[in-house]
Amino acid sequence: MAVRPIRIIGDPVLHTPTRRVEVFDDGLKALVEDMFETMAAAEGVGLAANQIGVDLRLFVYDCPDEERRERVRGVVVNPVLETSERPETMPDPEDDEEGCLSVPGEHFPTGRAEWARVTGVDLDGAPVEVEGRGFLARCLQHETDHLDGVIYLDRLVGRNQRAARKMLKHTGWGVPGLEWDPASQQAEDV
Repeated sequence: MAVRPIRIIGDPVLHTPTRRVEVFDDGLKALVEDMFETMAAAEGVGLAANQIGVDLRLFVYDCPDEERRERVRGVVVNPVLETSERPETMPDPEDDEEGCLSVPGEHFPTGRAEWARVTGVDLDGAPVEVEGRGFLARCLQHETDHLDGVIYLDRLVGRNQRAARKMLKHTGWGVPGLEWDPASQQAEDV
């Protein structure tokens, strides 16, 4: 297992839809092990393959399920997302704050559907389904967005969108080739 560098917003792999996984082999299993290791080192709750530069349609997650009052952990390959309606109002800065390992150390209120379900397959090609509300629903939407080439900053509206643009200008992000190494850096220090 290895901790891999995480691409920062602006890298083309983050803004391009990923390819379906067609081969389920030891290479895929090794990739997923690296993704779990990288997510843990970065202190994240989800990680999509393209965040480490691999343009395949899969993500790992390790986040709280508020309904079951436990953490849930797993991998979804070739996920398909269903959600309840997304809110059209300004997100609540207290309850809707979201972050991303590809936008390290930053957080913005982001409108998300209250309920989400992803269906896909596991590492052996067997059907898998993950469903949740609240934080877990946010995680499922966030990671599936990554695989579609969408970063959460793309979903911001109003003053949050303006604040994100200022942040990108200030940090110098939004250009190709930037990454950070969670094995040696904290997200807040990038």
